[in-house]
Amino acid sequence: MITVLTILIALVSFLLMAVVLIQNPKGGGVDATFGGAGANQVFGAARSTDFIEKLTWGLAITLFILAILTAIIVSNSAGAAGGVIPLQSQG
Repeated sequence: MITVLTILIALVSFLLMAVVLIQNPKGGGVDATFGGAGANQVFGAARSTDFIEKLTWGLAITLFILAILTAIIVSNSAGAAGGVIPLQSQG
């Protein structure tokens, strides 16, 4: 379960980085490198900006929830083991 959550966190993080990089730094919409002109014609300038902004917020919230969920699961699994970390014997 922890492995699946870790993979999801990595995937969401990558998507969040991509979405942030696609945004125009002046808030003008989708960057032309990724088909910005076509996206503006299909969605309109305001709607493409709204979509990218909503996608950014959605991915950020998803990342936050996955991180909290993973921390809870890891702490519960450590608590089930008694919280004892086995030490290596010196030999």
